[in-house]
Amino acid sequence: MTLRGIIVVMVLTVLVLAAAIAPALAQQYPNVSNLKPFAPEANFMSLPGYLRSLVFRQTGSWITYAEASRIVQQQIAAGR
Repeated sequence: MTLRGIIVVMVLTVLVLAAAIAPALAQQYPNVSNLKPFAPEANFMSLPGYLRSLVFRQTGSWITYAEASRIVQQQIAAGR
């Protein structure tokens, strides 16, 4: 196999693994839908803001406010 072939196989492997891991990571967000926004239990933050801080503490990476808002809305909708 040529070097180019090896690189193609490696890139495809990484893409397949990333596609398999992404949904699993998305399901591991802390559920904040049962908290009251801006209350002490949410550290006086909005629910998306509090979720962002929790995710940062767990992973060391920030998710965007838009992403956090979407996740919180999904959590609230799932709880109904």
